[in-house]
Amino acid sequence: MAIELRHLRYAVAAAHYGSFRRAAEALGVKQSSLSRRIRQMEDRLGVAVFVRSSSGVRLTTAGTEILRTSRHLVDGLDHMMASAKAAGRGEAGHLAIGFYTSLSAGNLRASLLEHARRFPEVVIRTVEGVRASLFVGLQHGALDIAIITGEPVVSDEQATALWGERIMVALPESHPLASGEIVYWTDLRGETFLFSQRDPGPELRDILLAKLASPGVQPKLVEQDVSRESIMSLVGAGFGVSLICEAGVGASYAGVIYRDVQDGNGPSRISYAAHWQANNENPALAHFLHLLEERYPPLPSRAGESAALSRTPDRSP
Repeated sequence: MAIELRHLRYAVAAAHYGSFRRAAEALGVKQSSLSRRIRQMEDRLGVAVFVRSSSGVRLTTAGTEILRTSRHLVDGLDHMMASAKAAGRGEAGHLAIGFYTSLSAGNLRASLLEHARRFPEVVIRTVEGVRASLFVGLQHGALDIAIITGEPVVSDEQATALWGERIMVALPESHPLASGEIVYWTDLRGETFLFSQRDPGPELRDILLAKLASPGVQPKLVEQDVSRESIMSLVGAGFGVSLICEAGVGASYAGVIYRDVQDGNGPSRISYAAHWQANNENPALAHFLHLLEERYPPLPSRAGESAALSRTPDRSP
């Protein structure tokens, strides 16, 4: 004996409204069709579910017991169907984002907050890792998008340039340079620089070398296989100074202050880019890419790179 869920939905509506006519109007079906389906359900069950009268309908004792369970089934299916439709539109579901910048401040944090405001039903899973592991995650489908430092190559259609962040120098609070608001690269000659071997430490190290290294003169570098948080703790303890991206200054560490580091052309900056897989059909990813494009529109000189976003799936809200 098979009872179609449609029959149960009709019966639940009729019990709610106390009328076949009003139930049919609410469901957008013909009254005759609703009445016939409910009669078929009663025939299959072998019991009367409703008592019919000129004033409407009411549940029988057996019907009350049947509908008590049926309401949960119908409500559960309605919720499941609504969730599935929302996920198909990218308004629900999951989004996995890989990164190695800080979430204490900066553009990535702001973008995540804005996405959460627009799509509160999308569960965001963040994965922090080095560049190589993030790309492996993209290839294997464990990540939907990776936010990393550096400009994307023009030939990469599944990448787009995002924002740039100032490079800051982290100093012990007792350091003589801490008294000023700006530190120049030339002021840092002779300092001991502490870097993490983990991303973006190597890129910050390369920037330092480009600024201060010269034939016969190399800055003193000490690399550690520790997190950026541990590097900051060493700075606070007076073991040296370090470089940090602007997004990291939202986190405070005992004995550490941050200063803008500049040269004759102004602040030094490091760029960020987004990477994803062309065959990723997650609608939530399409919405996130659209948000990034809104917040960080490509510069005119990057028109070729902006085509990458235009080739993503439909991202309309």
